Parts: sequence; C-alpha cells; structure tokens
Amino acid sequence: MSIINTAVPPFRAQAFHNGKFVEITDQSIRGKWSVFVFMPAAFTFNCPTEVEDAADSYHLFQSLGAEVYVVTTDTHFAHKVWHETSPAVKKAKFPLVGDPTHALARAFDVLIPEEGLALRGTFVVNPEGVVKTAEVHDNAIARDVKETLRKLQAAQYVARNPGQVCPAKWQEGAKALTPSLDLVGKI
Repeated sequence: MSIINTAVPPFRAQAFHNGKFVEITDQSIRGKWSVFVFMPAAFTFNCPTEVEDAADSYHLFQSLGAEVYVVTTDTHFAHKVWHETSPAVKKAKFPLVGDPTHALARAFDVLIPEEGLALRGTFVVNPEGVVKTAEVHDNAIARDVKETLRKLQAAQYVARNPGQVCPAKWQEGAKALTPSLDLVGKI
C-alpha cells in the first residue's frame, strides 16, 4: 500500500538542531510543510554530500515555508558529533533526527530490517501531516535537492489550486492543467 495521502503516524524523536537537542513529533510538524530526507546512517560517504546539498538550498525551503528533517537510524548524539566533525554536515541548519528505534523508518517504509539502516527516501508532507510525495531508491544513488524543491512547489501549487495538476517538468510559474474531457487525447 502506498504512503501517499496518508497521515504521518504519531511519533517522538530526538534531533540535533542548531547546537541543541530538541524533540520532533508528529504534532510539532503540523502547520507547515515538511520535507523528510531519510539516509542510511551518519558518517557514511554519500550522506554528507546530500546534507550539504540540502544545506546549500535550505534558504529556498524556508522561503517556501517548509522545514527539512534529515533522518538516520543513528542517535541524536551521533548527529551532534557528525555535525561537529564533517565540514559538509556542519552547514546544516535544519534538524538532524535520530531514529535508533527505527520507528520513523518503519512508518515511512524505508527500513532495511536486516541491516538496521534506512533506504534513501524523500517525502513531502503538507501542513496537515499528510504525505504528498514519496521517492525511495537504492542507497548508492544520492539525490539532487533541486528535484525535491520542484516537488515541494508542485505539491504547494496543487494544494492552493484544487482541480489543477502539474504536468511533467512543471516549474513554479509554468502553466498547470485543468483535467477535463476536452483534454483527453489532445495532449
């Protein structure tokens, strides 16, 4: 069963954020857009490159009213040390969420049980806590945050414009489509 259009289940997790340990919950994410970025583990090779990519574009997420949550199966303590020791991760101004119990990885269906690690999963969640986009792939393939930003903008657009859809390669400011019988077979 797909996670799309389902509510994020109740959760509590500890995160390292801006020099402090903070609690993140299903309730604390409500009221704004959220982007959950699952990674297998701290101190790996591809993960810091993805954290740095997200950090370099964090101001764009913020301008869209969205918070980014990087989640690994490590603890928030490991995330503190990761932030302190990795030049790439040090750029992160968003919460680095620990999921040592794998509750979040299970909830978002990205857990690799036999490894105790998460797959690379990216999820856009609306302010009501409902998952609107999901991307999951092999851990050897890092993501490009530009596509995540595009998906966030598309999800926000269709939320503001019920009845419209964003076509392939849609970008903010581009024309959307209004599905109708008149369009069938004409695109």
